[in-house]
Amino acid sequence: MKKRSWISWNVLKNSCLIAIICLGFPLIAQSQNVFESGLRMKMDSLINEKGTAKHQFSALLPNNSVQSIMTPTGWGGGNSTYAFVVLGGVYPAMYTEPNTGDLAGAFGISGGNSSKFINVSASMNVVRVSEFRDLSMNLVVSRQIIGGTSISAGALHLFASPSVSDAPDASYYLAISHASQKIKSRSEGYSGLSYTLGYGTGRFRYKSPMDEFTGKGKYGTGFFANISYEIIRQVNFNLEWSGLNLGVSSGIRPIKGSAFTFGFGVFNLTKFSGDRIQLFGTVGYPVLLNKRSKVN
Repeated sequence: MKKRSWISWNVLKNSCLIAIICLGFPLIAQSQNVFESGLRMKMDSLINEKGTAKHQFSALLPNNSVQSIMTPTGWGGGNSTYAFVVLGGVYPAMYTEPNTGDLAGAFGISGGNSSKFINVSASMNVVRVSEFRDLSMNLVVSRQIIGGTSISAGALHLFASPSVSDAPDASYYLAISHASQKIKSRSEGYSGLSYTLGYGTGRFRYKSPMDEFTGKGKYGTGFFANISYEIIRQVNFNLEWSGLNLGVSSGIRPIKGSAFTFGFGVFNLTKFSGDRIQLFGTVGYPVLLNKRSKVN
């Protein structure tokens, strides 16, 4: 059975926009890899509109900038109903010579007010984007609880084909996030500091076959965490531990009044897994379906 080589992780979200794939970024990922798995684990910070709907708790919520890239948060899909598309790239790809890049994407829909009931986000990952092949699915359910705190549970890269993946089993996780009520954002009604702690199986727990082959061991920590601090209005600095490695990330919304979001980061800063430091970039766009909502 032919397998594609392990490389990196992560993916995210409106099928009519999938034409942006014609940008021509080289695709060399051939497995459920660090980049493609990691990006898909980030269904929330790049696209969620946490502050666009009224919530029942008198508490500050995280701002709508990027909270993390390589790790989930407890906020899930937030409070609004929207469709989304995300495209991400990484350079250089893991365990490749010569250095090449990697690309992955996803699209989906999120709905439900998590402060009143639950929010459910579902998306489809596309690993071989130029051919719209090697598909899998994500499902994340979240619920806000009192005091600026939210929890989420997710199932990631479901139904990945074992014929093209060396990691066909899904990853499952639980996460809890809290937005500080004492450190306020420069945007009224939001918090300037938030953090997450969670535990997951699959790609949160197990290293790649190449990590094992090169003597880095089989297991990561399973536990993941991130902390996000607003350094200027709508721009956060994020520190993340994915369960396998350490990274820093940030993101911007360059167009005022638009939810169009760029995320970027540097990952694999330790020798715990992988063979090189990677640069990471994402582009995400949510399309609000409840028109009463307003992008902050």
